[in-house]
Order: sequence, then C-alpha cells, then structure tokens
Amino acid sequence: MSIGPLMSCSGRISRHLGRPHFPQSSWKIAHSYSSAATKDDFNFLQRSIMPTDHFQKSLPRLPVPKLEDSCRRYLKALEPVLTADDWQRTSKIVAKFQEGEGKELQKFLKAKDKKNKHTSYVTGPWFDMYLKDRQSVVLNYNPFMMFSEDPKKPYNDQLIRATNMIVSSMRMLKTLRAKILEPEIYHLFPEKSDNQRFRKFVSYLPESISWYGALLYKAFPLDMSQYGNLFNSTRIPRIGKDEIWTDSSAKHILVIRNGNYYVFDVLDRDGNVRSPVEILSCLKYIIDDKSPKSDYPIGVLTSENRDVWAKIRQTLSSSGNEQTLNLIDSATFVLSLEDVETEDPNTLSRLFLYGDPANRWFDKSFTLVMTRSGITAVNFEHSWGDGVAVLRYFNEVFKDSTEKPQVHPDTRPSGGLQPDVRKLDWLLSDEVKEAIRVADDKYKRDTSKLDINYMQYTKYGRNGVRKHKISPDAYMQLGFQMAFFKQYGKTVPTYESCSTAAYKHGRTETIRSATTATKKSCELFASSKSSVAEMRKSLEECSTVHSQLVKEAAMGQGFDRHLFALRQIASEQGQLPELYTDPAYSFINHNILSTSTLVSPSVRFGGFAPVVPDGYGIGYAAQDSFLGCNVTCYPPSRNIPEFLDCVRQSFDEMFEVLEGRSPRK
Repeated sequence: MSIGPLMSCSGRISRHLGRPHFPQSSWKIAHSYSSAATKDDFNFLQRSIMPTDHFQKSLPRLPVPKLEDSCRRYLKALEPVLTADDWQRTSKIVAKFQEGEGKELQKFLKAKDKKNKHTSYVTGPWFDMYLKDRQSVVLNYNPFMMFSEDPKKPYNDQLIRATNMIVSSMRMLKTLRAKILEPEIYHLFPEKSDNQRFRKFVSYLPESISWYGALLYKAFPLDMSQYGNLFNSTRIPRIGKDEIWTDSSAKHILVIRNGNYYVFDVLDRDGNVRSPVEILSCLKYIIDDKSPKSDYPIGVLTSENRDVWAKIRQTLSSSGNEQTLNLIDSATFVLSLEDVETEDPNTLSRLFLYGDPANRWFDKSFTLVMTRSGITAVNFEHSWGDGVAVLRYFNEVFKDSTEKPQVHPDTRPSGGLQPDVRKLDWLLSDEVKEAIRVADDKYKRDTSKLDINYMQYTKYGRNGVRKHKISPDAYMQLGFQMAFFKQYGKTVPTYESCSTAAYKHGRTETIRSATTATKKSCELFASSKSSVAEMRKSLEECSTVHSQLVKEAAMGQGFDRHLFALRQIASEQGQLPELYTDPAYSFINHNILSTSTLVSPSVRFGGFAPVVPDGYGIGYAAQDSFLGCNVTCYPPSRNIPEFLDCVRQSFDEMFEVLEGRSPRK
C-alpha cells in the first residue's frame, strides 16, 4: 500500500540477542561484494552474484541430538549448581527418563522432524513459546542495540543522521527483496574463501547442492529465513497466541515524535527509494511540528499483557481506528525522534530499552530510536528473529550511512513542494482512555523497578587476553562467575545465547557457561592457599571447556532446545515425565545470570532486562582494547554496583595470574 496521495500538514524463556557465536575466536563473516553498484544505481547497497537465498534449499537441517547425549549434558550442567545429594537424586530421574518415557518422546520427535523437512524440529515450539506468552514484551523480550556514532561529527545531527539511516535502510530493503543482498557466510578461512573465485564458483552451482560447494572451501552459509520479517512486519496481539504479520507492499515509514504519529512514503509509486532531499524535507516538517503531546500515550498499550492488549486493540479497531492501525502495522519500520540529549550510558540504556511509551510501538519488528544529538539504537521485537539478522541490518546500515551519506550538513529541504506527511489521529473512547491510563501507571511502576549500569573495563581488552591463548568469551564468562561467587559465595544457573543459524531455520541454543571448571576456578581464586600455577591452569581449563560448549551449541548439540522440544510433545500428550517436574529442571531454567553478546564495529553496546526477578541481565562485549558489560537487575534482590566492583576485581586478579603474578597484594 502507498500513502503518497494522503496529504496533511496539520493535523514488542529466551530474550537474548542470539549472537553469531561460533567455535573459532578468529571467525569472520565478510561481505565484499561481487560487483559494486554503479553510481546511478541508487536503490541498492550491492549486487551479489550469489542470490540472497542461494543456499537455503541445501542448508543442513538442525540435528536432533541423541537422547543419551542430551541427558549426559543436562547432568553435567547441573553438577556445579546442585548439592551432591540433589544431583544424585536427579541422576536417577534422568536415567529413568532416558530408558523409559524419554525414548518414546524421542521417537515422536524424530518422526515429526522427518515429516517437516522444510524446517527445524524446534522452530514451531520456539515460535509458540514467544507468541503464546502473555507477558508484556517490554523488559521481558525486547532488547536494544546501540549504534556506534558516525565518525564524522557533523553527520550525527538528528535530521541528517535520521535521513541517511532511512535511505540506507530502504536501500537494504530493496537489495534484500531483489535477492541481491549477499548471503550471510561464516568463513572459517577467509583468505581462501572470501574472494571472487569462491563467489563465482558457488554461484554456478544449483541451489540444491550450493551449500556443499561452499563446504569445499570451509565456508558455511547461514540461514536467511528471518530476514523476510525484518521490514514491514509487526507482532499483532491475539487472544491466546499472537501473530507475526507482514505487508511487503507498503511503502511508508512510521515516525513518532512527542507522542504524535506520522507516516510518509519512503518508496515512490514505482517502488524506488525516494529522493533523500524529499525524505529530509518530510523529517524536517515533523521535527518542526508544534503539535502538543497527547494526554493519552497510546503506544503504552503495546506494553500491556498480550491478552489485555488484544482486547483493547479490537475495541480500537472497531471504533474507527482500523486504517490507522493498518498504517502502523504495515510501515517499513518505526523511527522514534527523541528530544533527549545525553551521553550518559545508563540514561541512554533506559531510553533505548523502554523509554517514553508515548514514543514507542513495541510490537513493530524494530524501532530506530534517535536522540537529539543523533545517538541511535534499535529496540526490536524478538519473536520474529535473533541477533544475526539484526546485526546484519546494523552493519549494512552503519556502513552505508557513514561511508556513502546521501545528505550532508549543508543539505537543505526541497523548496516549493509541501512535504507529503500525514499525521495520524486517534478516535479514543472513554474505555480506551481508561485502558491507557491503567497501562501507563503499570508501565511506570514496572520500569521504575529496573536498575541499569554500564561498565567499561579499560586496563586491557580482547587482545590482552588472546595473547595468553585464552578465549576472550570464556574469560568474560568466568569473570561473571567469579564476581557472583565473590558476591554471594555460590555458583548459579547461567544462560549464554548461541546462534544455530548454520542450520535451516536455526534460532539459538544455550551455552551453559557455569561449569565444574568455572566453579573450581572460583574456589581456587578465593583460597589463600592456591598457587599462581594452579590458578593459571584453572583459567586454561575453563577456556578449553567453554570453547567445547560453544562448539557443541553452534552445532545444535546443546541439551536445552532438545529437552524443550521433548517437553512440548509430552505436554501435547497430556502427561509430563518426572524429569520435567523434578525441581532441578525448574532450577536450571531459572537463570540467575542471563548473558548475551554481539561484537561489531557498528555496535557500541546493548542490553536487556533480567529473565528472572532475582537475576542479572548481562549484555557484554570483549573489544580490542576494553571489556564492556551492561548489567540490569531488580533491586533489592540484586546489587549492580557491588556486582560490578566484583567483576573489576575478578578481571584484575585473573589478568595478574595470566601475567604470572599473584593476585593477592
């Protein structure tokens, strides 16, 4: 649909980024394209000779792990967090499950998987997990990722950066839909495969065998199925189970500023990207609009319980707002222009994780939130996709908007033509107004409970850890384990997100980064009797164990998704085996430490709320020269300043040991 003719001058279990985590620390996903776009080819970012979906038909399917392997891994993950007596008790339950009910459930799962070769065994249950959950998507699911600043300072002006990012986003949309966006590929040996010879070779292969051709080069294409819901997509609330809805024919963007909603076309009637100057003119019109903020921040309704919101939305739709809702649902994406101007990372985290609900529509696939000084982040609804797809969007838009900006600080709005911006009006009944008031009070109450604190540890970074042949990710995970051990004297269930995008319709798997090795290391560092050699050996063991867990998870050989799928089948059959009613199963899925990471030059940092009331949410990144983490919690159950002090102490002590010195002064 197009809104061009409409002229007006008045008047959303796992909520992790699902990072691209692969076994080798030197992995590379590269996009140097087969043929650069010509100067007049304004619509496209690139023209890959490998079609976007070239590998989809031949991608390997996510393997169903062996039941005995998942049972063994489950018990191994429980060992450091249970008492010896509890672990022995659970071991007997697991053995019974493995030899009895588990076998039957495994047969059902494998039979079901065999009948659905077009997808993965976990896809359906995983979508259901998201879409059937009735909790608010705010704090419970939607995370944020913040862009790095444009290196050219004048281009961080809100109007300039917003225009350039819209143009780059539309160029990516056009490239994706023309199937000339290069497929995402993990190059194990980029010096051998990230080149024109490789691209030509695989592009000549039929789609049915193209993946095998890439494998000859030790290059691993990744699943691209999530990209179809990146643009023009929204999560629509329904009673019992929500719906992901997409309208790829729509040509407009939704802009929210000061609680007012505006739409204008960013693609022309022929589906081409509109003139950057015209887009700038429309944004300038919106920024200059003096319309007062509404007394009823309707966007807060998208933060409600999903059944509550479904009922209110139906009332909204039937009372004259159906077209307005359709314009929001079908918009390419949302741009939220904020009047906030701050450099404080904690204030920015609050703004990007939830912010002013008057300026949000949390159901949309993603929202670009931009401060007055051009600091920008993506807040994205998580059911449709994970960090791999969002990170690709990040990298493409950041690169294009900073290296090839289409408007500049001296660019002026187009003269003579009235910007074709439509301000959306709402018809609100007393019932809806009361629902907004209730939702707003709840939103303020819930978000005010959250504490956020960003830490940047600058004594060393990823390079300083790597020179000691230690995995930086394993190192940071151990730092969090050690910090919690210092704070509370125990090891607790920990969730680390890992992408399984190497498989068809892969989503994520869990790395259980609290291990017997990390527990032993925490105890050694806490003991005054431990030698430097013992502590050094424990760091190496933690790195080895963690790297193996990462490899297994990336290959679909974790236990969490497998046991989850078996549980779904048991639920459908009406009776849960004792393994699932055993307190140990609930305990290990009560993830006190919930962690996720995305590392890219285009990403400054990100964050999400804890997954349990007494937990920490830890978004982190090991950069070349520093280690950063953004931590959330709900006081008084946890204390972030104290935890971060313990993280700093742990990083200090661990590095002293790596350098051959005693950590005790």
